[in-house]
Amino acid sequence: MSCCKLIPLFCVAGWERKLQNAVYRELHVQPLPSHPAAPPEHAKEPLAYMRKAQVNWEKRILKSLNSMCTELGVPLARKRPAVEQKELTNKWNEMGTDEPDLSRFRPVYAPKDFLEVLISLRNPNHDSSEEASAKSHWGLIQVPLHDRDIPQMREAYSELSLTTGQLGIDDHTHVPPDLFESEHIRIGKKVVNEQDSAAAQQYSRQGCPTGLRADLWALILNSTNEPEDVMHYEQLKAGVIHHDLLVDNLIYKDVKLTASNDDYYFVFEDFLYQVLLCFSRDTAVLEHFSYNSATPPKSYIQGKVGVEEFAVVYPPNGVIPFHGFSMYVAPLCFLYNEPSKLYSVFREMYVRYFFRLHSVSSSTSGIVSLCLQFERLLQTHLPQLFYHLREIGAQPLRIAFKWMVRAFSGYLSTDQLLLLWDRILGYDSLEIVAVLAAAVFAFRAENLMEVTSLTSAEAVLADLSTLKVMPLIQIFLFATVI
Repeated sequence: MSCCKLIPLFCVAGWERKLQNAVYRELHVQPLPSHPAAPPEHAKEPLAYMRKAQVNWEKRILKSLNSMCTELGVPLARKRPAVEQKELTNKWNEMGTDEPDLSRFRPVYAPKDFLEVLISLRNPNHDSSEEASAKSHWGLIQVPLHDRDIPQMREAYSELSLTTGQLGIDDHTHVPPDLFESEHIRIGKKVVNEQDSAAAQQYSRQGCPTGLRADLWALILNSTNEPEDVMHYEQLKAGVIHHDLLVDNLIYKDVKLTASNDDYYFVFEDFLYQVLLCFSRDTAVLEHFSYNSATPPKSYIQGKVGVEEFAVVYPPNGVIPFHGFSMYVAPLCFLYNEPSKLYSVFREMYVRYFFRLHSVSSSTSGIVSLCLQFERLLQTHLPQLFYHLREIGAQPLRIAFKWMVRAFSGYLSTDQLLLLWDRILGYDSLEIVAVLAAAVFAFRAENLMEVTSLTSAEAVLADLSTLKVMPLIQIFLFATVI
């Protein structure tokens, strides 16, 4: 008789599921293997002109940061005196009450600055005269990237069809909303109990119930809150308390300019400081640069500029915050009230999705592709509207870009934004953001045809807080005549 201990079956199944979820995450996060002969930079970005544009953009950001550092006489980093460390420790949970003088600090860049970079992109190997249609020149984005038309989208987003039950839709389906919702919640609870990332991702395509959303998103992202995750968060917190960084002021400034003035998010000011300050110190974030077209900026120890062995990544996570960055975190505060859990989910959302919204790349979920997709959807299905806006100097992308670069955070009501982000996670793609942007223009098309300037067009689209996201997307994708 064997003396080996028997391992309970549920234990084996639990570890097998954890391993399965970990593998599923890697398959979704890591890029597909490239050709063996391809140079390593191709894993980051295969197109040379995109890489060059990203490098030049990074130089501009660093120049802006360095000039601010010099002008203000503020070091990039300094160790806090013991008194200051104690003070910060004591007020860690009420940092929002602090009113530091931030008048001298300015955002390193705003989305409109980044848009100008994207507008200037050109493929040197592409002859625009080869284009069969003059429509290609109507928009601001002039690069030849592949995008999907509506028939292809209908196939890809089949779960969003008019005959399929959806959370966020009150009617239009053959299933009574109440009946669909109760059955959907029952299935959702089963998915959470099973702890299967793949099943959770498929499930969220039809929307996540409010009471299950936090667990489902964490499951899709394979984001845990184990003791080691809590310990990691506490170590990052200690890093914030011990050292002060110049980017801390940029974070404070951004929260004050955006979330603190938002009716939905001002109550989460303390959480935002905690998460973003810890995020700036997290070197684990550097791993995503292996598949990000961007390169983490470096700083040199004084007197050793250019000597690589004296170079350090700055900030430690390699990400310089810009105007509106805190709005990537704010909606998550509605789901998670434990800072370590909130942090873990945000970091995973960032390294999967949000980084693509502020880097130059040819990725189908990248901001360049989203802009191109938005413009082509409008040109193809609302050509008169697009031409009218273009003629009066109100290029649609100049209005919609700020929505897309934030994935609509701060523009939609929170319940509608979370329904949109359900689908980003469900389809593992940001493409739905471009679809919604086009759908908003389609919804307001009648009013927009009457405007005579960019200012009046912006006024028509100034308030999106009353919009219902899923009906707009459904109607645009499945009721548009093609």
